[in-house]
Amino acid sequence: MVQKYQSPVRVYKYPFELVMAAYEKRFPTCPEIPVFLGSEILHESKSDDGAIHVIERSCKLNVDAPRLLKKVHPENEEWTCFEQSASLDIKSFFGFESTVEKIAMKQYTSNIKRGKEVIEHYLKELISQGITFIPRWTPPVAHGQKAERAPAASHEPSDAPLESGAQGSPTEQTGSSCPPAEPVSPDADKLDADYIERYLGQLTPMQESCLIRLRQWLQETHKGKIPKDEHILRFLRARDFNIDKAREMLCQSLSWRKQYQVDYILQSWRPPALLDEYYTGGWHYQDRDGRPLYILRLGQMDTKGLVKALGEESLLRHVLSINEEGQKRCEENTNLFGRPITSWTCLVDLEGLNMRHLWRPGVKALLRIIEVVEDNYPETLGRLLIVRAPRVFPVLWTLVSPFINENTRQKFLIYSGNNYQGPGGLVDYVDKEVIPDFLGGDCMCTVPEGGLVPKSLYQTDEEPENADHIRLWTETIYHSASVLRGAPHEIVVEILEGESVITWDFDILKGDVVFSLFHSKRAPETSHKEATLPSTSAAGDNVQLIDKTWVLGVDYSRVESPLVCREGESIQGSHVTRWPGFYILQWKMHGPLPCSGTSLPRVDDVLASLQVSSHKCKLIYYYEVLASKDFRGSMSSLESCNSGFSQLSGATTSSSQSQSSSHLSR
Repeated sequence: MVQKYQSPVRVYKYPFELVMAAYEKRFPTCPEIPVFLGSEILHESKSDDGAIHVIERSCKLNVDAPRLLKKVHPENEEWTCFEQSASLDIKSFFGFESTVEKIAMKQYTSNIKRGKEVIEHYLKELISQGITFIPRWTPPVAHGQKAERAPAASHEPSDAPLESGAQGSPTEQTGSSCPPAEPVSPDADKLDADYIERYLGQLTPMQESCLIRLRQWLQETHKGKIPKDEHILRFLRARDFNIDKAREMLCQSLSWRKQYQVDYILQSWRPPALLDEYYTGGWHYQDRDGRPLYILRLGQMDTKGLVKALGEESLLRHVLSINEEGQKRCEENTNLFGRPITSWTCLVDLEGLNMRHLWRPGVKALLRIIEVVEDNYPETLGRLLIVRAPRVFPVLWTLVSPFINENTRQKFLIYSGNNYQGPGGLVDYVDKEVIPDFLGGDCMCTVPEGGLVPKSLYQTDEEPENADHIRLWTETIYHSASVLRGAPHEIVVEILEGESVITWDFDILKGDVVFSLFHSKRAPETSHKEATLPSTSAAGDNVQLIDKTWVLGVDYSRVESPLVCREGESIQGSHVTRWPGFYILQWKMHGPLPCSGTSLPRVDDVLASLQVSSHKCKLIYYYEVLASKDFRGSMSSLESCNSGFSQLSGATTSSSQSQSSSHLSR
């Protein structure tokens, strides 16, 4: 594979003709560039009018001579913008051509880094020899025309300062004189060496070349908005400057941004009031390196409540808006501090983190968000400071860390207890006057404190999320269902192997229901009972599977005792299967229990029956099947009881925990 190199623009404060004369002095050998062992002219030609002079050279490593572009600087016509490209193609080296090409190109570019110093060296040599002026080329005079005198060029190099942050496209000199340069636009197209150092940071010659080549490829092939240089550079860094892998990753991200209108998310996204009140994150000044600082009080956040009230879609859009805002703040800080600020710092406070945060659907939603961010915002996180990590944190880290890029994981700093205080702690990365008050600092922090999201705000299918936006996720974790008198809601899970684990998580939004689990060797048929039930036009999400002709104990059997679930409760549980076949999860409306001997029905059961008889029950649920061998230590086995955020009666909590623990391997 041919190895290629493209330099950034080098600026010399000398006229073009003098720079070219200095460049010619590099040949046939150049002691200042050790890798350049010698060269010979393969072909030389001049145009009839003398405007174009082409020299093709080759060196002993078969490196093509750089292709020169005659340009002047847009701010001073007596300065010269100089860039060069090279390609290396080894024809035969015992099957190791590609490896040798990479090694040779690396050595070449490391030497060519001194290219500007070499040109400066030969410029001084020319001046020391008394050569300070070379006449500019002028077009030949046609017969009968009077020759126009070329404007005199200064014999001394200009000392006018070059603004390092200037951006723009160098103009090509094609005549004897050059008109005054127009003002340079900050967003114009130029990759000057000073601009790279000022806005992008220190790059090796090969890294500069990869950036320029990928940028040129986008300009030639990409339809639509071309991303900024710092954006392209992030994808190159994420793929270790493998230009092919970076191009693939970047193109997929650009398509994703266009499809989901991410470029406009800061203008179009308005966080719901619920997020403003319960999402415990916000921007807070910057760290010692000038990076924007984002604070997340994860331990105080009701992640389960936010997922159920807003859905994963809204949470993802909010996270994307945070990342977009982070990039915007990086640009602002780059201009503010006069040096490249390309990433931001996140400070995560885990005070209050416990097992309720390890709830599987929530962790699953978190992993999906991490995947989207990793794919589309690489190298935007400069540092992650985790403080007050509790004893349960290693469990969460074990679950999440495999999905985080290795380069990102190396930026994590974790402090348990009060280890973040004092030398070696936060003060090494954040100025003391910026440390938030809740971490022992003097700075008042406006990040919300969070709290429990009211269950009355939980979402159902009747309240679609973000109906006016393109959906980023085509699926959601939770499903909703209606339960009516005589019309239970049922789902079927087919188990092919005996040892598997069925896990579930559901919330009762309205009414009281009874949850049961059955097993059958027969495959049930889906049946919607809308036509046979009164007032069931709104019960389209109600599905029945157990046929009325089936006999309990003959056609199917109960494998979990009935569990009464009250309105507002959250239930999690699991069942280790013993046989293959079909397992049916059933929710049916709760009514008065039948009398047994002299026992009387409970008063609250009778009242509940009267209360719900006139309306349907509503619930949202999630379920999953895991292999038994993978279940121990998995996310689902971490919490198989009522959620710690739920306001439950002691009787219901104990019954649910008792039921779940009897079917778990601890």
